[in-house]
Amino acid sequence: MMRRDEQAVFALRELYEKYGYSRYKMSRFEEYDLYVNNKDFLISDQVITFTDKSGRLLAMKPDVTLSIIKNAPDVKGEIQKVYYNENVYRVSGGQYREIMQTGLECIGDLGRFEIAEAVLLAAKSLKLISDNFVLDISHMGLISEVIRNSGLSQNGIENALEYLQSKNAHQMTILCSDEGLESKNAEKLKALIELCGDADHVLNTLDKTLTAQSEKEKLSELKELCTILSSCGFGENIRIDFSVGSDLKYYSGVVFKGYVEGIPAGVLSGGQYDKLLKKMGRKSKAIGFAVYTDLLERLDKITAARVYDTIILHDKKADTATIIALTEKHSSSGSVLVCTSLPQHKNYKKLIRFENGVVNEVE
Repeated sequence: MMRRDEQAVFALRELYEKYGYSRYKMSRFEEYDLYVNNKDFLISDQVITFTDKSGRLLAMKPDVTLSIIKNAPDVKGEIQKVYYNENVYRVSGGQYREIMQTGLECIGDLGRFEIAEAVLLAAKSLKLISDNFVLDISHMGLISEVIRNSGLSQNGIENALEYLQSKNAHQMTILCSDEGLESKNAEKLKALIELCGDADHVLNTLDKTLTAQSEKEKLSELKELCTILSSCGFGENIRIDFSVGSDLKYYSGVVFKGYVEGIPAGVLSGGQYDKLLKKMGRKSKAIGFAVYTDLLERLDKITAARVYDTIILHDKKADTATIIALTEKHSSSGSVLVCTSLPQHKNYKKLIRFENGVVNEVE
């Protein structure tokens, strides 16, 4: 039986190929300069490095997106759709870790369709992992416009983004007062923190709060995206949460994070990162996401939920040949677990007790 993470890799690969994405394979190593020049984009700035025989400083790949961008064509009118199943290497808790990721990147002359399709595939990816999932969505373009129109100082902008990410409405109120913001601008900033949850409620309420045309245009993009997701059957799985992302350096549009029941951390993360490409001297746009398949191992532990067709429970006095015969009989029609005591967290369809030489079946 495959583990949950192994099942997910195959299912996700099939999903992405169905939507026209091609497998992308890359080296485990990249030149260190690629990461040091874009270290703010990385989850961790600690990169595992070594020097090759020619004297080049190389890094064990801590990120997939940067490697794909480096090798992607930057041609007007072209779009490259790729998916990957790769290990990344990071330092965590003072130890080296090898982490499996599966995801996709769409790079090139993107329009609203490509953006919407990528977010839809994020929702479908979560659905493949669990029926009980939530996709939190934000929009850095909208946040950027609200902040740009607010009148905050540069230091104030940095603080506002920090408070937004931590959902600290109290400190945001103090910041707006200290910066002397107009009441309408202060209300918009606080609304980004306080409005969270059901997409229709949040977006309709925010529509009454926003005042600038540039803000309304970004809100319209977010509304259109949520309408599309809802029409595809994911209305109950979508939440608006503007604390997601909150990084204006790289992300320019929709950003999102996915959660599934049973795992206390995001298993999927992504967004539109046009600013990263611009920083790397490219004119293309891009959107992508990663599924942290290593986290899915927790689902196997929680559900050790594997359902056995039959559990054969025997005492240690049982005849070995008889137990083997029982196992062979029932394994022909399903999975069988043989044990001397009923294990915790194991589900079964049929229980067979073999005690004192007597076989009793319990449905």
